[in-house]
Amino acid sequence: MFLKNTWYVAASSAEVQDKPLGRTICGEPMVFYRGDGDKVSALEDFCPHRGAPLSLGKVCNGKLVCGYHGLEMGCDGKTVAMPGQRVRGFPAIRNFATIERYGFVWVWPGDVALADEALMPVFEFFDNPAWAYGGGLYHIHCNYQLMIDNLMDLTHETYVHSTSIGQKEIDEEPCITKVDGEHVMTSRFMNNIEAPPFWKMALRSNNLADDVLVDRWQICHFTPPSHVMIEVGVAHAGKGGYDAPNDCKASSTVVDFITPETETSIHYFWGMARKFKPENAELTAMIREGQGKIFAEDLDMLERQQRNLSLYPDRALLMLNIDAGGVQSRRIIERHWAKEQTPTEQKAPA
Repeated sequence: MFLKNTWYVAASSAEVQDKPLGRTICGEPMVFYRGDGDKVSALEDFCPHRGAPLSLGKVCNGKLVCGYHGLEMGCDGKTVAMPGQRVRGFPAIRNFATIERYGFVWVWPGDVALADEALMPVFEFFDNPAWAYGGGLYHIHCNYQLMIDNLMDLTHETYVHSTSIGQKEIDEEPCITKVDGEHVMTSRFMNNIEAPPFWKMALRSNNLADDVLVDRWQICHFTPPSHVMIEVGVAHAGKGGYDAPNDCKASSTVVDFITPETETSIHYFWGMARKFKPENAELTAMIREGQGKIFAEDLDMLERQQRNLSLYPDRALLMLNIDAGGVQSRRIIERHWAKEQTPTEQKAPA
């Protein structure tokens, strides 16, 4: 179950350069390439001549050239030319709406006529010199909603990430989940605790003592189709916690773009945006390396979880209060999916 009439991150801008990039998004095999004017276009990854993957071809003068027999494709999905052949009458293949923004290529896998740039999410930390951002991409064999569950319930940090960001106080402090329209927020605040290893490093990086008690927060935000932003940080205890002055805390936003590939696999674009020492490229690289190791631990757990669920598809899973963020996120996805399945002309008025 995927939402298709919406925007997903398909690739980083750096991934789409001189060569075509093949990637499956929401069950749709696509090819991304830079055409005329350096604009990124996306087509079905299917040559209308003999069905070869267009992603195995090349880009020449803004046209996508099939690597099998040289058929040239335009960004609108129509055939342009082929050596020694008449191909103008070939049926067009699907093209997909794309936008390049925030260092990513975004794609609308659904009806191209419904693609609306105004529906693109807005983020204050991208293209902003007051912030630094570093991240990466993992391909994970799990359903995308399992990753949303994972990120909307950080109780697992105590166990999965025990050597980096986990600590027993996460278990001990209850989380609170709220829903506001399309936005699900799960928050947890822990006061007068010792900072775990990752956050001690962050304090030192911001020229703050790491051997004092801290107030810690985790605020997870889900918005459809599958974006999760998590405000995280620590402040010296008694300085205001989340609202503490910048010179008393180390805080950031964990950025999670979860793009379904198939029902049991995802493209996971992860990163961290921070407002302290944004000019320090070495710190950005160090945080990216540490965060990459943390998310690799999630990868192993989620893939094994997916294998279990695939083996036992009829088993009902238990729901606890810590699962509320994921449950509410799934309800929003289900509501949008139901709307997409209803023909436009039959939809009830809003």
